[in-house]
Amino acid sequence: MDDKALFLKAQSVLDNAYAPYSNFKVGAAVLTKSGKVYTGVNVENSSYGATICAERSAILSAVSDGEKDFAAIAIASSSGEAYPCGICRQFMYEFGDDIRIITGEDSDNLNVHTIEELLPKGFRLK
Repeated sequence: MDDKALFLKAQSVLDNAYAPYSNFKVGAAVLTKSGKVYTGVNVENSSYGATICAERSAILSAVSDGEKDFAAIAIASSSGEAYPCGICRQFMYEFGDDIRIITGEDSDNLNVHTIEELLPKGFRLK
């Protein structure tokens, strides 16, 4: 799957996000190294700390299905380009330092970074 198709998959789940407090909807699509794609959305909560980001939602779905090797993740939002928060960057780094992060205003204007670029010297117990 190419970057544009993965980004479009992230965009396709935006309406499923539950964001009644921020109205900032985010969709994510994670591509495993085996070629499977899992989606996730942000789910807000009255107790803000219980909110989960779309990136972690997608990765949790993949892990729940036995996948732990990720090639890329695309992130789309209802309000323009969105990069993963610090917690999500650390969460992604847990699964490898070569994961590609795809963001953009739309599918024709994409930016691609590695998790290593967005979280240099990330933390991992080994």
